[in-house]
Amino acid sequence: MPAQPQILATLKEYFGYDTFRPLQQEIIHSIFEGNDNLVIMPTGGGKSICYQLPAFLLQGVTLVISPLIALMKDQVDGLLANGIAAAYVNSSQHPNEQHEIYQKVLDKDIKLLYVAPESLSSLDTILSQVKVSLIAIDEAHCISAWGHDFRPAYTQLGYLKSKFPETPVIALTATADKATRQDICDQLNIPEATQHLASFDRKNLSLDVRPGNKRIEQIYAFLSDKPNQSGIIYCLSRKTTEALAEKLKDKGYKAAAYHAGIDHQKRSQVQEDFINDTTQIVCATIAFGMGIDKSNVRWVIHYNLPKNIEGYYQEIGRAGRDGLPSSTLLFHSYADVVQLQKFADMSGNKEVQLAKLDRMQQYAESLSCRRKILLNYFGELIEKDCGNCDVCKNPPTFIDGTVIAQKVLSCITRVKEQEPIGTVIDVLRGAQNAAVQDKGYQNLRTYGIGKDIAWRDWQQYIIQLINQGYLEIAFHQNNKLKLTALSKKVLFEGEKVSLAHLKELEKAKQPVVLPTDQGAAPDLFEKLRALRLELAKEAEIPAYQIFNDATLREMEKFRPMTDEEFMQINGVGRQKMQNYGYQFIKEITNFSSAKTKKKKKKSAKKGNTHKETLVLYQEGWSIEEIAVKRQLAESTIFSHIMKLHQEGEPIDLHQFIANQDLKAIENAKQDLDNPDGLKPYFEHFEGAIDYNTIKVGLTILKEDRKTNALQ
Repeated sequence: MPAQPQILATLKEYFGYDTFRPLQQEIIHSIFEGNDNLVIMPTGGGKSICYQLPAFLLQGVTLVISPLIALMKDQVDGLLANGIAAAYVNSSQHPNEQHEIYQKVLDKDIKLLYVAPESLSSLDTILSQVKVSLIAIDEAHCISAWGHDFRPAYTQLGYLKSKFPETPVIALTATADKATRQDICDQLNIPEATQHLASFDRKNLSLDVRPGNKRIEQIYAFLSDKPNQSGIIYCLSRKTTEALAEKLKDKGYKAAAYHAGIDHQKRSQVQEDFINDTTQIVCATIAFGMGIDKSNVRWVIHYNLPKNIEGYYQEIGRAGRDGLPSSTLLFHSYADVVQLQKFADMSGNKEVQLAKLDRMQQYAESLSCRRKILLNYFGELIEKDCGNCDVCKNPPTFIDGTVIAQKVLSCITRVKEQEPIGTVIDVLRGAQNAAVQDKGYQNLRTYGIGKDIAWRDWQQYIIQLINQGYLEIAFHQNNKLKLTALSKKVLFEGEKVSLAHLKELEKAKQPVVLPTDQGAAPDLFEKLRALRLELAKEAEIPAYQIFNDATLREMEKFRPMTDEEFMQINGVGRQKMQNYGYQFIKEITNFSSAKTKKKKKKSAKKGNTHKETLVLYQEGWSIEEIAVKRQLAESTIFSHIMKLHQEGEPIDLHQFIANQDLKAIENAKQDLDNPDGLKPYFEHFEGAIDYNTIKVGLTILKEDRKTNALQ
């Protein structure tokens, strides 16, 4: 296995990041150890690096199975932009072009080769002549009939492990419940695969669910403060995508429709325009977005109820892949449910699809924290509400539901977790039907203990318990209700349960305005964005493949003006620094110079502003008080103090830093090998020590070193 310093150096050199995201390092180490792996990581969580980085360091070629041509092209373009040799093979290419790629593989000039499952057999001869170092199967949920996007062509992939028994296999997907995860491993012949489940919590996504009344008017209101932001509106029907796109265009938005009924060339153009920021909004059926890695989608709207939670979560995950705040909005109606039930009736696994649709409907109608429901669905049990969804922002009235919960959980225990919701309710209410009496449930202690509560009310209470993580549905076991770790706390540890008052369910929800982007002043960001677009057009690649919005925001914040400073920005690797560093540094320098001139001109009559700070400081005012009095930011006043200290004013910096923080900075200075800049320290402390304190600490340590040298 490569040494850790080499792995980290590769991460920075070719991908532009100083540290790994959660689980990435564990997965990469597991691959180097030769293990098979199943990775469940939400959209935007960094799945690709988990196999792309090892591929670069391993001897041989990495084979990547990918379901869509657009997805392959996007990934390969991104790798080439980072200086990593990659290619793809699919049916859209001319045979001559494919033969050139095959020759590069044989010549060991390709590190990653992407291929669609349908084209895999054409590579048998080539792959038998080279070392296949790693096999990565992207969108692995497609192999499972339990998954939400089953593709028959994926079922052939199980032979790969037999053909390359010594080659580690990594299967990756954004969403998969327990049944799907097990099915993926079984079908790929990797039953002992190490399973890595990343947190599904995308804190940057706000969640809003509303009844589907006057949807167009609500969409106009939603978009009113998002004039230049990219977004996707998912619709059930082709007709709706076209009608909605026309209405948005009439309102002045750059919108387009996308669905399977549009000819291939036009669909490709719509996708290309969206990727390149020429089209702002795409109204699409669910097929759109899977094949692109566009990082600056700021919002996603579901015009209709999705058919299951897996698909919904994957689709909203296409917003905010760069980690910046992004909004999601879901409309739902009874008509949507009826339409989706018809679709399920025509599917091959009707019962499973209907059960998952029920959970989707329960999510939409829930009065519990939305994020808690989503995370609980994927087995990530959390107890605190998120504060960033419509329910948390407008909470319903709650009652003490502990006794109700205890009755339900006890009943499920008595029936040995072998029954679905309907039978459990029948037992609670003392029903005398065959489903109860044939199994002897009338003899249970919990039989009839809930006669005083109506059947529908029991249903709603149980749905709330599922949504809060006290129960889960085993879809692959005829929808049986199962206890969780949280339910045992209620039964045996006296945990209290709050349930929403059922009268709240009858109230029509009012639209909630959720927060949108809260970035810094857009001046420099917009200039960097315009430069990025100009460079992207010249290179004929998507703008986000140069730098994503999060990287531009970091440039805006830290204003790098040298190559070394520019390389410290997240998302800037060596290749991109060489390709684009000069242009971006020049833009930042020009912007900062213009700002400085403007400030100097404005303060010409005021004299040296830091001297005004000195007068107030000498009068005994604190930094906070000076900032308020002068109507400046505390960071600005702090910079004045540091400048005054450098000019020789008798200011004791020790008053601005605790002894333990100074000691921590001194230790970090040694651990990090005395890095340039403040950012490595800030990241080392994970934000626990702010930049001002770090700057003070380093200044004190530097002065102490000089003093000791003189002595």
